[in-house]
Amino acid sequence: MAYYFIFPEKDTTIYSHPNRETINTGHDEIIELVKEKGSTNQKFYPSRILIHFSDENIMNVINILGDGSFTSSLQLFSAEHQNLNINQNIEVYPLSSSWLEGTGRYHNLPTSSNGCSWIYKDGNVKGNKWTTGSFGQGSTGSIDPSSGITPGGGEWYDETGFIATQSFSNANSLDLDIDVTTIVQKFSASIFESQVYPQGIPNNGFILKYPKSNEIFTSGSTGDLQYFSRDTHTIYPPKLAFKWDDSTHSNLTYVDGVGNIFTTTANTSPEKLNVSLFNNKGEYNQNEVATFRLHIREKYPIRSFTSSSNYLNVGHFKTSSYYSIRDAHTEEVIIPFDDYNTKLSSNSEGMFFKLYMNGLQPERHYRILFKTTNNFGTVVFDNNYHFKVVR
Repeated sequence: MAYYFIFPEKDTTIYSHPNRETINTGHDEIIELVKEKGSTNQKFYPSRILIHFSDENIMNVINILGDGSFTSSLQLFSAEHQNLNINQNIEVYPLSSSWLEGTGRYHNLPTSSNGCSWIYKDGNVKGNKWTTGSFGQGSTGSIDPSSGITPGGGEWYDETGFIATQSFSNANSLDLDIDVTTIVQKFSASIFESQVYPQGIPNNGFILKYPKSNEIFTSGSTGDLQYFSRDTHTIYPPKLAFKWDDSTHSNLTYVDGVGNIFTTTANTSPEKLNVSLFNNKGEYNQNEVATFRLHIREKYPIRSFTSSSNYLNVGHFKTSSYYSIRDAHTEEVIIPFDDYNTKLSSNSEGMFFKLYMNGLQPERHYRILFKTTNNFGTVVFDNNYHFKVVR
């Protein structure tokens, strides 16, 4: 296993609507992709989302990884969506300029402009506007001027290798889980190796937007996609998820070419197995890295005369075995069964896995499930293995 989550340092929505070109919404609980109808015309004006994760947090994960490979995904969680088209397409690019989050809100009166907006990257007091058009090192910004929308809306890299996308229908889950591995690798190359464009780029965060064809179609709306921001009071702030395979298997006997471990329990009917979670403290500080071990044995071992108890014998699942983490209250799947990234490790002491607590919301209870496949099929063990993360 390894899943490691980090949370945003800042996020906001910027609006091209003529009434909101300079307002800042840095402290809103919602970030959204919406096309708003004009107040004095029939045009529909798009918004964009900016989100940034700190260099320090990215460095912490890469340092744990060492030279290992990883995948990374940007995860946003659905709030309230309205009037959606059947099909939705979202694009993500790395921003090529820094920006100021600000402390404004959408409904503030008077409106706040102390942070970024559609026109300004740092507020209209400092007055630094987003660069528009195409400019150096694959960077671009703004929107097609023929659309009638005011120039602005961010600066980003838009060449091949600098884009991530997600397409879905309104009948699917509307949560976003967008693979941004290539972009994060470029951030990492800049942070650790001082690589420059195109191998490495400074980490200025991400911009999420509708495709160009959608944005410049101002005659209609595709609906309102709303997501919880980092300022939410729920358990669903955005995340940048890192995933990699850190499973190991040592001091064991293998019996086939794909590394299946041969033990008594590996080929025992699941209802005849007793699976318990060993050394679970029940409560963990959010900065801990916990190692959980499984004790697997047969409920009814074959009678034999030995000098030690059968209950001390170490059992193992086959290597096609995984764990999953759920929120114990909401049943939200925090870490899914993943054929690559949540494999159980094994050694002469049994099966085990590591869990990074600082990627989980504190003051919450979580439940652990296990899945294994053997000669009797695939079985999930859900025996109310609980733990809590505390501050």
